[in-house]
Amino acid sequence: MLPGSHQRGLTLIELMISLTLGMIIMIAVISAYLAASGAGRTAEAIGRMNEDGQTALTILSQQLRMAGVNPSQSDRSTQTVAGSPNLRGNSVPLHNTVTNAFAIRACDTTFSNITSSAVSTAGLTCVHAAGSTGPDSISIAYEADRYNTIPTSAGIPTDCMGSGLTALSPVPNYLKSDGVTTVSPNIYEAENRYYIGTSTYVTNPTLYCKGKATANAQPLVENIENLQFTFGMINPITTTFAYLSATPTYTATMVLGYLSAFNVENFGDPSPLGAAGATPLRWNAAKTVRICVVARSEGLVADSIASAQYLDCNGTLVTPADRRLRRAYTTSVIMRNQ
Repeated sequence: MLPGSHQRGLTLIELMISLTLGMIIMIAVISAYLAASGAGRTAEAIGRMNEDGQTALTILSQQLRMAGVNPSQSDRSTQTVAGSPNLRGNSVPLHNTVTNAFAIRACDTTFSNITSSAVSTAGLTCVHAAGSTGPDSISIAYEADRYNTIPTSAGIPTDCMGSGLTALSPVPNYLKSDGVTTVSPNIYEAENRYYIGTSTYVTNPTLYCKGKATANAQPLVENIENLQFTFGMINPITTTFAYLSATPTYTATMVLGYLSAFNVENFGDPSPLGAAGATPLRWNAAKTVRICVVARSEGLVADSIASAQYLDCNGTLVTPADRRLRRAYTTSVIMRNQ
């Protein structure tokens, strides 16, 4: 050791200051990590909600745009075949014919027998009231072909489950415009029912579809908590509104207002809408549909119940019972084929 040199360690005060500064830095780093991690989880949850909500709206919008029947082809004669009616049962080939008189029919709750394959649209049981809050359910019927569905390997149109449909029988013939050729076409009819449900294996609220050709319902989009429909109604006096009518004549019409499913069946002057109840007369006067779905996050993402508040389909601020994020997604659809 050189003369005059000294060995000197840290004093207790210096050690305490160093430890304190280290703890402050560690706390700042951990806080930044937790904030970034929480923001990442929130962004991921919102992204998944956006995807689920838009997927549900896309499915329902696409189905509603097809509701009804296809127009007949330009090569069809206006004459019947040897006294047999053409596809419309008359001498004016306007649309193909199907057996379901309802292009759409909805309920402000879930149809109690919605998963039954034995009932028709008219036979669906809906127990709703003016104050029913849903989730709603809906039946959508349309003429299916290999262009508006994903056909089987044999080219057969399918329902929302991908199951092949059975051609309607008997199918009337029609005479082509050459006045000689008789055609017996295959007409396929889809009737798909959409509702919110759960199962033994899918415990989160999920958008389901039950197809006409399938015994069981199929989950489509998970974490869809609510489903709401309102229907833009025209005045049926201004048009022949039943799409199975032999000679529909269309005049300029406008949507007079929007009604819930309950009000479509029970509200309004019975003179233009006919007798109250689930009648094609009433439902075929619905020309536009507003759809709202509420998607929720898979996990508890929000910091508190208060921060999980959201606006529902009616624009009402809702405080949920848990810390899941929720968001309402809406769109409007014009039904073109009725």
